[in-house]
Amino acid sequence: MSRKKVRYSEVIPNKNDWPIVQLSRDRKSFIDDIVNQVYEAMVADKQGSLREEIEMTVHLEKLRTKSNPWKVDPADDRDFWKELQQRLVEVNLKDKVAVKKQERDILKEIIDRYANEIAGSFKKSSYRFAQKFVTFGFARLLNAARVKGLLALFSRQLDLDDKLHITGETEHLRKLAKMGTVVMVPTHFSNLDSILIGWVIQFLGLPPFIYGAGLNLFNIKILAYFMNSLGAYKVDRRKKNRIYLETLKTYSRVAIERGCHSLFFPGGTRSRSGEIESRLKLGLLQTTIQAQREIYQKAEANGEIKKVFIVPAVINYHFTLEAPALIRGFLKKTGRERYYVEADEFSTSYKISTFLFKFFSKGSDISVNIGRGMDILGNYVDDEGISNDKKGNIIDPRHYFMRGNEITFDKQRENEYVRVLGKRIIEEYHKYNRVFASHLTAFIAFKMLERKNPKLDLYDILRLPEDDLTLDYKEFKANFKKLRGKLEKLYKKGKVDMAAHMQQKAEQSIQVGLKNLGLYHDKQPLVRKGKKIIINDTNTLYYYHNRMNGYSLEKYI
Repeated sequence: MSRKKVRYSEVIPNKNDWPIVQLSRDRKSFIDDIVNQVYEAMVADKQGSLREEIEMTVHLEKLRTKSNPWKVDPADDRDFWKELQQRLVEVNLKDKVAVKKQERDILKEIIDRYANEIAGSFKKSSYRFAQKFVTFGFARLLNAARVKGLLALFSRQLDLDDKLHITGETEHLRKLAKMGTVVMVPTHFSNLDSILIGWVIQFLGLPPFIYGAGLNLFNIKILAYFMNSLGAYKVDRRKKNRIYLETLKTYSRVAIERGCHSLFFPGGTRSRSGEIESRLKLGLLQTTIQAQREIYQKAEANGEIKKVFIVPAVINYHFTLEAPALIRGFLKKTGRERYYVEADEFSTSYKISTFLFKFFSKGSDISVNIGRGMDILGNYVDDEGISNDKKGNIIDPRHYFMRGNEITFDKQRENEYVRVLGKRIIEEYHKYNRVFASHLTAFIAFKMLERKNPKLDLYDILRLPEDDLTLDYKEFKANFKKLRGKLEKLYKKGKVDMAAHMQQKAEQSIQVGLKNLGLYHDKQPLVRKGKKIIINDTNTLYYYHNRMNGYSLEKYI
């Protein structure tokens, strides 16, 4: 039975009223605001020597330009940092006034350079083209896969939403986008995630979101075009110095304060293990709390209050194209010398194009499950944007920032708030995780392999010879039924979601799982041969198995 198709109208019909368009028009003022705020904060900070901070930054940047340059780096990159170092050397350290002026001048130059490097360059015309291209191009690839032959590229038999299923709190999200600033925080498994979420945003009729994309991806021309067009700002993970990180966080905070909907992956990078994120990077996440406090403080003067809404989203794939490289990287990090990791395979426009074609030339579906909106402390909000505690009582998040009758900044307090918010997001990830049969079959197979070899550690299991990589299908099917029953109980309690195909007979669900698991890889991790389940690739099986961690299912096998 086919799904009833839904078409969403635009939440803000006039594109000139989109927050990202207004931000783009005011780009210079926006960047100046960031530069001034970072500059003032660093000058006011008495914890360390400003000169030492600048000298360390210049030193690290010179090392980066020498040992790890990228094509996307500015042409004058090496000369800029060399010239700053020369100026630091030449100043007369005995002239305190000259030293102080030089330090502040150089600090502002560095912040200004960083802010301009980070800033996106959104254009309405480019966004419309990218929007149409993504929808048309992906849909045509999908038709080529489902309806064989070249003519299928021009068929309108299937649309992109036949393959990408958007589930969860979609109408709720649309309502929140009209009354406040939405910060969407999805799980992150693939380089395809940013493009998929960008399509979800436009499909739901939402205005474009800004989002941070790794600067390395801008080396790839086709990705650079689309990311610039879709509202991306640049994040250079090579730069670990404090000045850069403060500039990056301030960029995010000020954009949210100005009402620009934002998207970032709080896990920081793709999940190397295949597991749903269990630890989040709290730096950018903290900017949501800072922005909400600033909004409340400014509202005392102008009376205008916009709430910041945190919306988790869980991306569900049957298979991840990069899984073999990702799990090798994870095993190398955890097992040290026991594993060797190969380079990532995403480095050129040709490779990313090949990636997309292979992905959409497979018949496997994807879902993006939209979670319920929360305030900056992780309390659910209703369709009016009003916060409710666990007992359903109405609460005002403004009170979280008050001391007496005044809204105040308290660093220790806000550090605790972001830890609470991070924990709540992780809980919501597990709640809105939409279990596919591929996830469960991988989990069961790997756990059965572990049970067969109780004296072996993980790395020994991953090295088992082919003769030891067979499982009894009857036992496998019994375990599938048992664990599916446990998941159904969790589903009824609202602790997990399940795909529709999980309601089929066990034999059919298992068949869906085995067919889709690792569909693209050279070796499918699991295949059925008569009365046996054969494991072809323990590494990728382990990767897909990890998706079901966190539900305490292993004790039932």
